[in-house]
Amino acid sequence: MEKLKINLENLDNVFPENFSPEQIAKAKTLFLKKLSIDAHKFYGGKIQTVPKAPVLGFNWFNVWYTPGVSKVSTDIRDNNVNSYDLSNRGNLVAVVSDSTRVLGDGDCTPSGGLGVMEGKAFLMKYLGGVDGVALCIDSKDETGKNNPDKIIDFVKMVQHSFGAINLEDISQPNCFKVLDVLREECDIPVWHDDAQGTACVTLAGLLNALKLTNRKIENTKIVLLGAGASNTTIARLIIADGANPANLIMFDSKGSLNAERKDIEDDKRFYRKWELCLSTNPKHIKTMEEAMKDADVLISLSTPGPDTVKKEWISLMAEKSIVFTCANPVPEIYPYAAKEAGAYIVATGRGDFPNQVNNSIGFPGILKGALMVRAKKITDNMAIAAAHSLADYAEKRGIDIENIVPTMSEAEVFPQEAADVAMQAIKDGVARVIITREEAFNKAKADIEYSRTMVDKLTNEGFIKEPPQQMLNDALAWAIDKMECKK
Repeated sequence: MEKLKINLENLDNVFPENFSPEQIAKAKTLFLKKLSIDAHKFYGGKIQTVPKAPVLGFNWFNVWYTPGVSKVSTDIRDNNVNSYDLSNRGNLVAVVSDSTRVLGDGDCTPSGGLGVMEGKAFLMKYLGGVDGVALCIDSKDETGKNNPDKIIDFVKMVQHSFGAINLEDISQPNCFKVLDVLREECDIPVWHDDAQGTACVTLAGLLNALKLTNRKIENTKIVLLGAGASNTTIARLIIADGANPANLIMFDSKGSLNAERKDIEDDKRFYRKWELCLSTNPKHIKTMEEAMKDADVLISLSTPGPDTVKKEWISLMAEKSIVFTCANPVPEIYPYAAKEAGAYIVATGRGDFPNQVNNSIGFPGILKGALMVRAKKITDNMAIAAAHSLADYAEKRGIDIENIVPTMSEAEVFPQEAADVAMQAIKDGVARVIITREEAFNKAKADIEYSRTMVDKLTNEGFIKEPPQQMLNDALAWAIDKMECKK
């Protein structure tokens, strides 16, 4: 094929003209997967350790290491709070996973989660000015079952080296217990990004979608497809922010959540789902068809599509319906199909479609805000404050039906979000350090600019090499060939 200069910001024009919208969407997915595996192999992963102090001569190692560093150790021994000032702890996050539910690929074995966890650390650094370390662990006990207590014990043991913990890709129901126990028993913030992060950004997108369709959250009928960690937390935050739980109907793989679901009531591990069984769907609606009739909003975090959500369901919804289909790597229905069925605003978790409702615009700023005030935990109020910060930022710069939330390219959103989260932490009484909003904003902005400038300079000076164009061309040719073979 002809060698193209491929622009990852707009892939639609690189595929054959005779490809349908569905074929283009599938080809994009194939291309990105092939490019990802090749690029990771080329770079050997995407994170490395770089000193933040200079080496002005080899005698400086007597300062950075022994004997001088002995004073650092004894000062921290005498007052552990000094660890935030004398080490990188105050800006360091552990990204912890047992890799039992990696994206839509299920259990990938502990080391199988490294690609995602390194990616999390990459985004933390570039978008939030926060250092992250990927820690993929084996949570199986002697019976061979994944035991949440092993994750809890591990995090409790390593918390003294970090300013916060980011939990990731832990299967349910273990994820519920792990988060709830660690939030209460650790001295640092423990954040489950699949749950709280996704919920925060989804709420932000929903707030602006409701503004564009002249709806009030308390009067909005919402259907949620999928009842895992993400959607159950989304439901909880939406309700906490003013939605009427009687207007929510949630479905898992066995049907709707309601007070008659004795299977959920009897399994105490699913206590979060049972709470929603008792508070939502008071009419005990059983089917998606009945639930979707005149529904204002569909929020789906379920099985990857593209046929998980049916066009017929969307056609039953109210006018100017709002559809969030956020399964990864393939949404439950492609945006073009959802719009063909009558959806007015469509969002996915993908960055190559409009309206990416993805936690990448949430956790870098949220964790930065919590770290700056040395928060003891991240409260639900802090997550809701972050959602409103994101929504307000987008509204001020202008929103429309294909642009309801900020994107990762809008650097200014992250210090704004960090500052708002820091202020909410102070308000909630979980901050160890009191600073002004201006101080928080300036600190976050300076750290983010430092991180971005460092990566850009390393790239410009060749320490980080640009990927060869041939790699992109080969991935594109491979994807097109795969699609041609399916015709």
